[in-house]
Amino acid sequence: MEEKIIERMETLQLKGMRKAFEEQCAITASSKIKFEDRIMFLLDREILYKEERKMKNRLNRGKLRENACIEELHFSSARHIDKGQILSLATCNWVKHHHNLIITGQTGVGKTYLGCALADKACRDGHTILYSRTTRLLEKLFIARSDNSYQRELDKISKIEILLLDDFGLEKLNETQRHDLLELIEDRYDLRSTIIITQLPINNWHEVIGDKTIGDAILDRLVHNAHKIKLSGPSIRERKKPIE
Repeated sequence: MEEKIIERMETLQLKGMRKAFEEQCAITASSKIKFEDRIMFLLDREILYKEERKMKNRLNRGKLRENACIEELHFSSARHIDKGQILSLATCNWVKHHHNLIITGQTGVGKTYLGCALADKACRDGHTILYSRTTRLLEKLFIARSDNSYQRELDKISKIEILLLDDFGLEKLNETQRHDLLELIEDRYDLRSTIIITQLPINNWHEVIGDKTIGDAILDRLVHNAHKIKLSGPSIRERKKPIE
């Protein structure tokens, strides 16, 4: 009978329930547990299994550059990290309210690690994420123009709850890129959250965008409801360690 039950669970793809049932069968004392309690235990394990699988799928699709975890973040005055601010952001209320996050600082100070850690926490809380270097995403949109998939790509990105754009401002945008960036930000404005990681202070963004009118439009949609973090200190890239 146990084999038949396991076979039917496998047919129904109840993998979490199957594993829990096999564990119960291996424990003689489990037969003394009330039938209703045993069923509830099996159902809870199946729910947990499905939730964990969904989370892993979200993380895989998110393509985070760093294997970062907010619980492993070290706070130090040398980095000018406000622990209270980070713990507040870790609640993910900013995502629920569709706020943005801007992380600035010189190269190697841990900007990407921190952004990925916050995105990872949001993903574990059920939010969809996507990491990309800014130039790479704009290149993808440029290519999409040639095969008529441009609007489809924009629509797909607009549905991601947290878009993490890394290395913003390393290169000056051309005309197509700044229009694509505006379209991207406009589609997400007050509907989804965006994380910008950049070496450039916000006051210098107009120069990189290359057009005052479009720059004003992009900044208006990104900055006014953004949480801002400015990191400092010596480079930690050589040490290959989390922020310390």
